[in-house]
Amino acid sequence: MENVIIVPCYNEEKRLPLEGYCNFLEKEESCKIVFVNDGSSDQTLHVLNNINTKFPAKVEVVDLPKNLGKAQAIQVATIQCLKDFPDAKKIGYLDADLATSLEEWLSISNFIEGDIVFAFGSRISKIDNNIRRKNYRHYLGRGIATAISTLLRLTVYDTQCGCKVFRRDIAENLFKESFLSKWLFDVELFFRLKNSFGAEKMKNICREIPLQKWQDVAESKVQFTYFFRLWYDLFLINKKYNNAAKKIAR
Repeated sequence: MENVIIVPCYNEEKRLPLEGYCNFLEKEESCKIVFVNDGSSDQTLHVLNNINTKFPAKVEVVDLPKNLGKAQAIQVATIQCLKDFPDAKKIGYLDADLATSLEEWLSISNFIEGDIVFAFGSRISKIDNNIRRKNYRHYLGRGIATAISTLLRLTVYDTQCGCKVFRRDIAENLFKESFLSKWLFDVELFFRLKNSFGAEKMKNICREIPLQKWQDVAESKVQFTYFFRLWYDLFLINKKYNNAAKKIAR
C-alpha cells in the first residue's frame, strides 16, 4: 500500500458520492482511504462504517467525538496514518464531495518522485480541461488567491484546492504542529514549506498541477460570513510565519 488518501467528513451523509468511492476501491490496489468523521451530527459515521465493512482492507474510519474543523481533522488523521501505515510513501487529502476525483488525486501523486516532495491540484481553467465553478466562488477565490500569493511571495495560482499529496517525510514535518486557521490551513502549509526550504528551492520540489476536472458541489461548508473573518486569519498567519522566518534567518 503506497498511498494514503485522507478524506475529512462533516455532515456529509447526503453529499458523499458512494458510487465514485466504491468504483475506485474495487479496482485500485495501491491506495488506502482514511475517512475522518469530524464530529458529524447526521448519519455520516454510519455511511462511512458501511464503506469500511464493504472494503475492510482498503478503508479506515477515524471517528472524532466532536467537530474540530477541517484543519485539525486532517492533522489528527495524518499523525495517526504515519503511525499505522509505516509502508505508505505518500500521504495527502481530498474533499469528500469528490469535486475532483480519486483517480485524479492518484494521477497527481505520480509527480512525487525524485526531488518532488509536494504536488497539488490547481483549478486553472484551460481549453483542454473541464473546470466548473460558480461565478461568485471563482471571482471571490481569485481575489483571495492573489492576496495569499502576495503574502507568500510565491507565484501560486490555487493554494486552496482540496487535492494535495505529500511525500511521507514531508507530511510528518508539516503536520506535527496545530494550525491557526480551520479553513486557511493550506496557506499555513505553504508558509511551513517556505520556512523549511526557502522560496527558491520550493520551485524545484513542488508541483502545481492543473486539474482535468472540477465540479463545484452545492452546500459548501464554508459560511459566507467567514469571508470577513478570513482577512483576520490571513493577518495572523502572515504575522506568525514571517516572525518564524526571521528567527530562522538569525
